Amino acid sequence: MILALLIIPALAGLLAFGLPTPKARRALLLITAAIHAGLTLACWRIAPQPILRGWLALDEAGLWFLSITSLLFLAVAVYAAGYLASESNPRSTDLEEGFLFDNVPAAVFVGCLLLFLTAMTLVTVSQHFGLQWVAIEATTLASAPLVYFHRHPRSLEATWKYLLICSVGLALALLANFFLAMAAAGNGPNSHSLMLSELVARAGELQPAWLRAAFILFLVGYGTKMGLAPLHTWLPDAHSEAPSMVSALLSGALLNCAFLGIVRAQQICVAAGCDAFAGDLLVALGLLSLGVATIFIVGQADYKRMLAYSSVEHMGLLALGTGLGGIGVLGAMLHAANHSLTKGLLFLTAGNILTRFKTKSAAHVSGLRQVAPVTGVLWLTGFLAITGLPPFGIFLSKLTILRAMFNGGHWWIATGTLLCLTLIFVGMARVVLNMTLGEPPPTTASSSPPEQPWEIGPPLVLAVIVLLLGLAIPGPLNTLLTQMTTTLGGGR
Repeated sequence: MILALLIIPALAGLLAFGLPTPKARRALLLITAAIHAGLTLACWRIAPQPILRGWLALDEAGLWFLSITSLLFLAVAVYAAGYLASESNPRSTDLEEGFLFDNVPAAVFVGCLLLFLTAMTLVTVSQHFGLQWVAIEATTLASAPLVYFHRHPRSLEATWKYLLICSVGLALALLANFFLAMAAAGNGPNSHSLMLSELVARAGELQPAWLRAAFILFLVGYGTKMGLAPLHTWLPDAHSEAPSMVSALLSGALLNCAFLGIVRAQQICVAAGCDAFAGDLLVALGLLSLGVATIFIVGQADYKRMLAYSSVEHMGLLALGTGLGGIGVLGAMLHAANHSLTKGLLFLTAGNILTRFKTKSAAHVSGLRQVAPVTGVLWLTGFLAITGLPPFGIFLSKLTILRAMFNGGHWWIATGTLLCLTLIFVGMARVVLNMTLGEPPPTTASSSPPEQPWEIGPPLVLAVIVLLLGLAIPGPLNTLLTQMTTTLGGGR
């Protein structure tokens, strides 16, 4: 089953480059996304057997992040298929949420999307640190053409920044693998193995100095890809300049891949007794990310960049929860799912707004509830969810992380976090409410196209799921979260 999860989207991605008709490419995208989601669901019922001597296996954390990725990709695929079907003429303005078919065929878009799914799937099933590094690097290469898809100067700048900064980070993560091998060096037959299970089993034998150095490099390297401040500078440009459906995947799925890499390294540190060292570093970067996000969200004039800095905020919360340990790990894992689905909802809705208002400036968008009523409701719903108001799922995961702070006596961390979250709520509320209320521009009100099912269906489904996760966590999810938290050291 693991091979099927990898081979099917990989072959479909390669096939998409050669398919002659747009209809065939759209069908291929939808069928592949549905098959991938079905195989992922089957993994919940029947645990797949490890393959390639255990290099590819699906543990609790892998299944969790694979499920998030697959569900979000299915929603994006439905949105993308509808959007591609609606595009009949090339667009010339770089302010429209459209694809320049005269410069780049849509085959590149579909093919890279499917290869992007393959790379992210490989991240979740990799149990060898070297293979995991290759997979995370592959996500960068597969997604870069998607960031550059509009082919205007800002897209080019965002793509180069994305490639250069993330490549530097991944080079540091590669060095971390060498340091980890040095930490594991010994006289046994598997002394240099970088298999996760073997490193955890032999954690007491690892050399602490090399392990700490490796974790620092993992945190800096993968933290760059994850968007932790001060290593986040590529993220606002890439997320805001990519097509909105791509931004949904970048924020909701790509960042999780880098986070999983850090979680794997943290798991070894916990087993080796270095959890306090690693936890302090995660908490420090988490607080810094919250502070930076707060500064840039307050007064932000570009609503897509606002969503991008919101991702920096939530990556900071993930780092905080993981670094605090205990129920903080549980909160971080739950928050990863809630953030991914909510950010998918918001970016897809932002695409609808951009299509109608032809601008990313929040000051030039008003009367959304009249121009596109369902989109306006979804935009407001996404804002309420992403800022952590009840009864949405992010409220529950944020509350769990805050409980970890109070339970551990970290009052100053809790105070700083609450202050940042309050300022972020105020900053985002000003933008979202001004966009939703008021009177729309006369030209926009008269020329706005009607809302299509493919535009409102995927974000609506994501909104319902986030709401349900805030009301009750189903038994299988709760069981997996509990097992994953124990495995990752949350029970210490």
